[in-house]
Amino acid sequence: MKITNLDFMNGSPEKKKIPDPCTMIIFGASGDLTARMLIPSLFKLYSDKLLPENFSVTGFSRKEMDSGTFRELMKKSVKEHSEEEFDETTWNKFEKNLHYFIADYKNPELYKKLLTEIELIESSNNTGGNRILYMAVPPDSIFEIVTNIGKSGLNKQVSDRSWTRIILEKPFGHDLESALKLNKNVSRCFSEKQIYRIDHYLGKESVQNILVTRFANGIFEPLWNRNYIDHIEITSSESIGIENRGGYYDCSGALRDMVQNHLLQLLGYIAMEPPSTFDSNSIRDESLKVFQSLRPVREEEVSKVVIRGQYVNSKIRGEKVIGYREEKGVAANSRTETYVALQLFIDNWRWGGVPFYIRTGKRLPTRVTEIVIHFKATPHHLFKSSKDIPDSYNMLVIRIQPDEGLLLKFAMKVPESDFKIQNVSMDFHYSDVTAESLPAAYEKLLLDCMLGDQTLFIRADAVEACWRYIQPILNAWKKDPGIVVYGYPAGTWGPECADDLIAGKEFMWRYPCKNLANDHNYCEL
Repeated sequence: MKITNLDFMNGSPEKKKIPDPCTMIIFGASGDLTARMLIPSLFKLYSDKLLPENFSVTGFSRKEMDSGTFRELMKKSVKEHSEEEFDETTWNKFEKNLHYFIADYKNPELYKKLLTEIELIESSNNTGGNRILYMAVPPDSIFEIVTNIGKSGLNKQVSDRSWTRIILEKPFGHDLESALKLNKNVSRCFSEKQIYRIDHYLGKESVQNILVTRFANGIFEPLWNRNYIDHIEITSSESIGIENRGGYYDCSGALRDMVQNHLLQLLGYIAMEPPSTFDSNSIRDESLKVFQSLRPVREEEVSKVVIRGQYVNSKIRGEKVIGYREEKGVAANSRTETYVALQLFIDNWRWGGVPFYIRTGKRLPTRVTEIVIHFKATPHHLFKSSKDIPDSYNMLVIRIQPDEGLLLKFAMKVPESDFKIQNVSMDFHYSDVTAESLPAAYEKLLLDCMLGDQTLFIRADAVEACWRYIQPILNAWKKDPGIVVYGYPAGTWGPECADDLIAGKEFMWRYPCKNLANDHNYCEL
């Protein structure tokens, strides 16, 4: 059963705001992030006439090349990664705004030369001294770069009318201690209102729509609490492995890479109280309260509420797939998790006693990110035997990716039956209601930064609160080698014992691929 919203289709398009003229300096411009995400997103904004007429991008990186070579490389990358047909004429205009500066991050003198170069570009482009400093670099480089930025004066506002902002990519630290140090270091050169910590999950249209689904609909918000919701699960699965990132991933793992940032941010949106007003501080204040209300995990309880796994070699559709420990850059005896599932509770009035379940993993059967709200069953099961009670729970599925949308499951009578019921679904897909492609997350977030809107960016106190919750789990894994790392064959849904974690034996996780719902196998590594 599909629902198409004609009002949505026929509504008047909102007039987009155009940012002030500005210059973006990308530190680490020769890296993959710039080529795959940043320049393609900026070019799409330019093509859609959403960038200011006067703007420029200057790459600052170690790799030796001139501006012409940089432009050619970015052109090739845009052609490769853009979903739309490449427009040569538009690119020829756009690339005039791209510049490149060879740099050694450790040399303070080069930052002063960069500042001189930026001032010349600002003068010729008439950008008013507005700057965005984008840290597209590994976390261990940020301390040195930010320190040298402060020494050079690149962080200072040119005038009372101009602004300077810095964008930081996750991970925001490796643990609580490093996150505190990072925030302290950056705050020496920038105020919190200048700092934009970017999490691309928050740029997705379906994530932003969580707030509208909850707070603009009287049919949902009154039920959004412990009285009507049995449990909530958040899943982010990937069918790919670590994709030649063994050196990074083996020092990180699924808990740091996905749960501490992306998935806890989704939890904040799902569980937050209504903000007093719809502005960036009010929304982020309410999200922070969720993180501060997370029931602390004691180190001795970690093995009971957290399950970690690691994919082993297997066959997927007849093709042999290597295990994690066979990946390049991964230690032969690695205990780094490629899968993690955990149970958590939010100790506040709205959610007291409601379990939340989070899972994420590599080499699972499909790529999907979704939030599943399981409503409580009716108190009297008129149409179900006791063994079928879990099937009678209503379910709201919020699909983040792919094929963004909402799905509501509820029971209906089977025609011409003796009150036999079956579950049916009502679907809403963004693809059904708009012919245009949804804006990519980086397009939305880059534009918001230019506009000075911090709503979808993460504050320092939220980063630290999330690390405080995660840290005891990391401590337990480090201290206790007896905590099991379960091996699961690549292409399955992870360790079977993860099903026992979610509300005991009565429930199982929702499996987006029905034919793979019970495809588990595991061993202890």
